[in-house]
Amino acid sequence: MKKLFSAENSLEAVAALFALGATLGVMQTFIIGRHFVIPTMILVIAVLFGNLARFGMQGQRWAKHTLFWIFFLMCCHTFFALFWAATPRALLGQMFLPVYGLVFIALAILCQSYWKKNALRG
Repeated sequence: MKKLFSAENSLEAVAALFALGATLGVMQTFIIGRHFVIPTMILVIAVLFGNLARFGMQGQRWAKHTLFWIFFLMCCHTFFALFWAATPRALLGQMFLPVYGLVFIALAILCQSYWKKNALRG
């Protein structure tokens, strides 16, 4: 079995964490919040990221490409948020730049190493 926490499978690990978090969010909003539409929308995220993580761990190239591009877009989004995000800046105050800066750097490193390790050139 491949190692989940390696450069080759790093985005699969993050996707699996997203899926786990979304699953916990579904249970929380359904059981505690007594909502029925919201958990269904959160469940979409859990199913999407869970399947991408599973098929990526199986070595499926389409899943690896999809995970790379999703996280690359997240990286771009975080970079632009460093300059123009108003709400997160107001919520985090002085901690906005360190938090978003570290998230951007982490995503950039993960994407770059994932691209190289999986040879996603074409």
